[in-house]
Amino acid sequence: MIYENVLKNPDLFSFNVSDLGPREIPSPVTGRQFIEDDERIAFSSQVKNILNQISTCKTFPSFEKAGPREKIFHRPQSTRAAVITCGGLCPGLNNVIKGLVTVLELEYEVNSILGIRYGYKGLTQKSSHQPLELNRPIVDTIHKQGGTILGSSRENQDPEEMVNELVKLKVNLLFCVGGDGTLKGAKAITEEIGRRNLGISVIGIPKTIDNDLGFVEKTFGFETSVQIAGEIISSAHHEAEGAERGVGLVKLMGRDSGFITATAALANSVVDFCLVPEVSFSLGGARGLLEALAQRLEENSHAVIVVAEGAGQNLFENSPKHKDQSANALKDDIGERLKSEIGQYFSANNKAVSIKYLDPSYHIRSVPAIASDAVFCYQLAEHAVHAGMAGKTNLLIGHWNNFFTHVPIALATEQRRMVDLESALWKGVLSATQQDKLLG
Repeated sequence: MIYENVLKNPDLFSFNVSDLGPREIPSPVTGRQFIEDDERIAFSSQVKNILNQISTCKTFPSFEKAGPREKIFHRPQSTRAAVITCGGLCPGLNNVIKGLVTVLELEYEVNSILGIRYGYKGLTQKSSHQPLELNRPIVDTIHKQGGTILGSSRENQDPEEMVNELVKLKVNLLFCVGGDGTLKGAKAITEEIGRRNLGISVIGIPKTIDNDLGFVEKTFGFETSVQIAGEIISSAHHEAEGAERGVGLVKLMGRDSGFITATAALANSVVDFCLVPEVSFSLGGARGLLEALAQRLEENSHAVIVVAEGAGQNLFENSPKHKDQSANALKDDIGERLKSEIGQYFSANNKAVSIKYLDPSYHIRSVPAIASDAVFCYQLAEHAVHAGMAGKTNLLIGHWNNFFTHVPIALATEQRRMVDLESALWKGVLSATQQDKLLG
């Protein structure tokens, strides 16, 4: 895993953050403790690793601490900020938009803020939508609704054309809210800005419902997703209990990482089988899912299976592979496959089974953020504005060891974060489900 590689070879990874230039303008922010650039957050939280890195590393692996700087780069009166939301919907998008507008206006007295419509497409000539002028009255109540008032899209666009549009709009501070694909797009925009030597800051705010960005412990929307997923698992359990030999089958988000599935299964411990992308499984045989399910039904008369959308892809080896508009590999539908296989297996064995299949992905993505996520969204937005106004660029706001951090986009997008099978989370899932005693 990438984190193990950092512990073994930390000098191969760059935690350095880019700046547009010297900061010479006094910050208008008051009543806050300012952060110096030499304030760092250690990558490792274990003392033995820290001591080893101090003695062996040329550069100690650590993140630049996020927060307001005493001197800033962008002059507030001449700053025009833009906000863009990309990729799939996620709880908390509107909270982030509101947080950005609030901090820009109240803390930095920036009064020109644009909302770019429908993702990166809004920064091209193909778009028929003019940017939305944002201010506090417009965003006053948007945190109460799901989705994003700016719209979103997954399409990749030409960085040169997008920078042309930023110049045309006189934007010098761009906030990109999105996941892996969005952040790679932000990095491409930053590189084009650098080639032209333009003074435009690009700051990412990590939005991935799968919680799978590298070097970021938590992304917004995740806690809301787990909360709603837990409620749906309860519904699947009630449905399974209410039927003779009932099977509740729930498919949750998680293309490459099973954080939502594993966390929701542990939070609502009625789950019998938790299937994630990190662990392959078979359908047939003595240690296959179908026989294991049959055994659970004999023992308990009902069962609940929770599967991540990217799990079990080894069962589709001969299936043609396609990509979505963000160049993400599309996954074959494991939920429908399991529903079909379970039905066929029990029918062939002349045993009754009642399958209740729930696929709540779009419902979960579009709900408003719960309170803990709403707080987190505001804090991410707050630190993003501080970083942008200080002239930082090509970074995203991370959260590590309970601190907000500046993470170079290249570092965060180098490799997806995945469930550690030796972690307390996965060991807890195995303890709650006891599935490892049945599955090979």
